[in-house]
Amino acid sequence: MILGRITGNVVSTIHHPVVDGRKLLLAERLDQQCKPTGAYLIAMDAIGAGRGETVLILDEGSGARQILEDASAPVRSIVVGIVDEVDLGSG
Repeated sequence: MILGRITGNVVSTIHHPVVDGRKLLLAERLDQQCKPTGAYLIAMDAIGAGRGETVLILDEGSGARQILEDASAPVRSIVVGIVDEVDLGSG
């Protein structure tokens, strides 16, 4: 799982049919303190995430295809959760 913050949408006029009706989101990778790492990735939205939200991204193709229920989908990264809070504890 990757912690990320949604910074925008990716728009394509020509794409694979599995993308039809789904958003592609640009996400900035975050470290465990929710600070930007400088890295970005594009992830398909599975939950309705939006700009500025901190999210969990599954960056593993087989798991993403299982969520989409399409074994042949050309997808690697998918947003699977919106993070309310990160608690690192005291230990």
